Amino acid sequence: MRLDVPADVPPADRLGRVHLVGIGGAGLSGIARLLLARGVEVSGSDGHPSATLDALRTAGAVVHAGHDAAHLGDLGPGDTLVVSAAIPEGNPEYVEAGLRGMRVLSRAAAMASLMAGFRVVAVAGTHGKTTTTSLLTVALQWSGLDPSYTIGGDLSATGVNAAQGSGDLFVAEADESDGAFLAYRPFGAVVTNVEADHLDHWADEAAYAQAFDVFAGHVDPDGFLVACIDDPGAAALAARASGWGLRVVTVSTRPGADVGPEALDGVTLWSPGEHFLTDALAAYAAGVELGAAPDDLRQGLASYTGTKRRMEPKGEAGGVRVYDSYAHHPTEITGDLASGRALVGEGRLVVAFQPHLVSRTRTLGAAMGVALGAADEVVVCDVYLAREERDPAVTGELVAAAVPLPPERVAFVADLDDVPAELVARARPGDLVLTLGAGSVTEVGPRVLALLGGPDA
Repeated sequence: MRLDVPADVPPADRLGRVHLVGIGGAGLSGIARLLLARGVEVSGSDGHPSATLDALRTAGAVVHAGHDAAHLGDLGPGDTLVVSAAIPEGNPEYVEAGLRGMRVLSRAAAMASLMAGFRVVAVAGTHGKTTTTSLLTVALQWSGLDPSYTIGGDLSATGVNAAQGSGDLFVAEADESDGAFLAYRPFGAVVTNVEADHLDHWADEAAYAQAFDVFAGHVDPDGFLVACIDDPGAAALAARASGWGLRVVTVSTRPGADVGPEALDGVTLWSPGEHFLTDALAAYAAGVELGAAPDDLRQGLASYTGTKRRMEPKGEAGGVRVYDSYAHHPTEITGDLASGRALVGEGRLVVAFQPHLVSRTRTLGAAMGVALGAADEVVVCDVYLAREERDPAVTGELVAAAVPLPPERVAFVADLDDVPAELVARARPGDLVLTLGAGSVTEVGPRVLALLGGPDA
């Protein structure tokens, strides 16, 4: 893991030209957008062509599909290579940068460089951080504070995951999966929940929880921590941080917190679901701490139209609505199925789920299956590998076998190409098809619509 952040990491305007290896990913693409907005010359590469690469090319970056030392052009010692944690150290561009004496920064270090000179609000948590970061960004924009931002998904309203604002605020999604959030020194922080995940990186649940203590300990003594105390892990963190003397603002969908649901009375959110209400309350509380007017924040939250891959409507065909969401942990599955149930009304909920990571499926696969039991029909795909080697003993069958539904209402379909037809065979007018997972399952929804006779047919 390349997580070290040098004490003397320069601000972004002193990085020289910047080449990003893994530029198509959610983290590095946002960094690239901010660098471009600040007038930095940007290049980069990713494993495969994508719409993200096309968009960055349009924005002014020189981007390549595939990895080759030649992609560094004439970059040298005064320039910088930023490398994703998913890139192996034997990557030819990474190796070549070392030979040329270039500065090499991790994603976390590059983010720290971008944050220099800003009042940073970092949004962390096992679940909900992308949505909460998005909500806070939009609410602050509505309030006239115009923050810079970087988010782990594209805002539906803008189509991008990062942009340079005109004010002194910087709103950042803070990723704990590889410890990157420990590199930040924010003025304020939000923690939505603390529930063990990413145990391929963290030694155990205790180490994972301890990382959030360290993160909260990096908050400016004059700043604040917003904690969503419906979650036991975040509630425990709030109590500890308050004991350290940090200003802590608690939010909850139930009575007893500093900010409760009454704060958003009269506000209609873009999607049903208690977990989305919690995210909105956290964004509201953080906005108030930053000095925004409560009425402006409420109007901003009401204006929010969603973030791609977070209960994102993909379309409707043949009387069937199709949604896509990023849920890949049992708690996230439970929340999104509750939202789907509220949306579908009298119809049925037909779900396709793609487990993400072998390590997570090994640990939580059975719990994933139990959570999927809230659907009416379930199709489970094989595991999306993402930075891990395949394990023949850990497949989507582990999840499918744990779904507490009659066997005829559950199917394990290993090949993703076969999933759209399976969903169409199970769906009927009035139903809602929901694709869930952090991997390539997002490609399934449009194909379902096409098979149902939608505009793409």
